[in-house]
Amino acid sequence: MQTNVLAKYDMSDNPTHCCPRFNPQGWDEQELHFKDKPFVKATTLSFFHIPLNMGSVYPKVFEAIQDAGAMNNDDFIVLSHDPSPWRGEHFFSVTKDVPGEEMVRMTGDFITKVFEGPYKDAPKWEKEMQHFLKERGKEAKKTYFFYTTCPKCAKYYGKNYMVAVSEIV
Repeated sequence: MQTNVLAKYDMSDNPTHCCPRFNPQGWDEQELHFKDKPFVKATTLSFFHIPLNMGSVYPKVFEAIQDAGAMNNDDFIVLSHDPSPWRGEHFFSVTKDVPGEEMVRMTGDFITKVFEGPYKDAPKWEKEMQHFLKERGKEAKKTYFFYTTCPKCAKYYGKNYMVAVSEIV
């Protein structure tokens, strides 16, 4: 298992000029190992887990990352987690510190699982992920989701993939 390496995310296949088309190959049931992997942390407001200001937060963060030269299209993921029904936390992988942004370094072992369907199924998928890990003798410390496309792009592509990324104990 390589350290701080993600599956390939092809940013060039992007007919919408918004979210690239997601290819789930290479993302399902992968083991990841992070050691001080840098991420920019952003927070969104939510109403019962429905994000309210993601459309303004994400572009601001992406602009800061690009301005800092900290984007690596070959090693990219945004890990999202809702610590409460009112707030979402989003961790954007970067290559270095981004001035003016909150930085977090992640260390740990993670396992991925790809799901396809509506965003509202995320709680069901988190339970499926727990069962999947238990079958393998593992337990999740925390589960994040990588929402691979926005709702508009998911509709355009006809698929809405999400990747559960569980930090294992």
